[in-house]
Amino acid sequence: MQQTTAPSQEKRIEQTTTTCCIVGGGPGGALLALLLARRGIPVTLLEAHLDFDREFRGDVIYPSTLTIMEELGLVERVLQLHHTKRSQIIYEMGDVSMVMADLSQLKTNHPYIAMINQAEFLGLITAEAKNYPTFRLLMGARMEELISENGQVCGVRYRTQSGWGEVRAALVVGADGRFSRVRKLVGLQPQKISSSLDVLWFRLSRKPDDSTEGLLRFGNQRVVALLDRPDHWQVGYVIPKGKYQEIRAASLERFRQSIVEICPAFADRVEEIKEWRQVSVLSVDADCLPRWYAPGVLLIGDAAHVMSPVGGVGINCAIQDAVVAANVLTHKLKDGTVQLQDLAEIQHQRELSTKFLLKYQYFLQKRLLDATINSSKGFTIPPLIRFLFGIPLTRDLLVRMIVFGPRPVHVKN
Repeated sequence: MQQTTAPSQEKRIEQTTTTCCIVGGGPGGALLALLLARRGIPVTLLEAHLDFDREFRGDVIYPSTLTIMEELGLVERVLQLHHTKRSQIIYEMGDVSMVMADLSQLKTNHPYIAMINQAEFLGLITAEAKNYPTFRLLMGARMEELISENGQVCGVRYRTQSGWGEVRAALVVGADGRFSRVRKLVGLQPQKISSSLDVLWFRLSRKPDDSTEGLLRFGNQRVVALLDRPDHWQVGYVIPKGKYQEIRAASLERFRQSIVEICPAFADRVEEIKEWRQVSVLSVDADCLPRWYAPGVLLIGDAAHVMSPVGGVGINCAIQDAVVAANVLTHKLKDGTVQLQDLAEIQHQRELSTKFLLKYQYFLQKRLLDATINSSKGFTIPPLIRFLFGIPLTRDLLVRMIVFGPRPVHVKN
């Protein structure tokens, strides 16, 4: 386990004690903080940034998350946030289309995906948590070091614009994403899942007569995902891994033309991309820790298992991790008796669903995305894909497994 010492010349501005210190104010960390605060457990949430706004942050909220929000009495407020709803995911290649997912068949009060700005969602969750006196939120607080005693983590040191701070805690939770500093300092090494793809993200304006359902468009060595927002399209343009500089060198005009070739409806607005800095590159990576915990530390969300953007499952997986963690740890934290076996139980309850989703993402990447991007002879829908997604019975069963997982998660009161 790595550990460093805070520079002596810098003044440590604050020293506090809490029961649980959560590093990372994303969906998993914010929801876990709310759940613990609701149950009277002192919790400090550290967020490295000064706000929650990020460019092209995942905004896909599944029915499983809406069900959890309903169990918390928050779903009506969540759905008051500006959003779009999607009940189907449609695959299109030229004149051929196929429904890959029909969520309207799910037996749930919310049989659809809600596209909600993540910054607004996190603002709602943390605002709700502030209603509880045991909750404390520190924005602009970057965790720098773990504090260890007798081989067990017992707190963190963080840095703000004003200087250093220190939080002592019975448990530290790393919810700080795919580049988790907590994971790095603990020294846990993930098992990598190979990927040969990257995604270019950009925005194009949305018009009143545009499609209202989610689309995956496949063309000549191209795949484009269209995510509908209330006032724009978030477009994911899939490319072979490491090929961004080559695409950029071919000129912005050629890139715009390639978008129109696969999405002709965008011909009247593709000129909105005026410079390359409007295009963000996301490396498609995935991995999973063999062990999500160490003495005094638990990792959840992408810190424990980096999900690829395929299917938009990452937010929902992190939220389910948070719910299970709160269910398992509430009484243990109150009693001050958290043991390694309790942290292992959280991983045990979540590991099957997580590995299923990782394998599902890998399957779609290989059978659909890679096959399209790397095909020089044209591409047709593989028979296995037709079977899984073309037959309503198998498609609906797979959708339920993706949305709720093999072990559905619910909030325990």
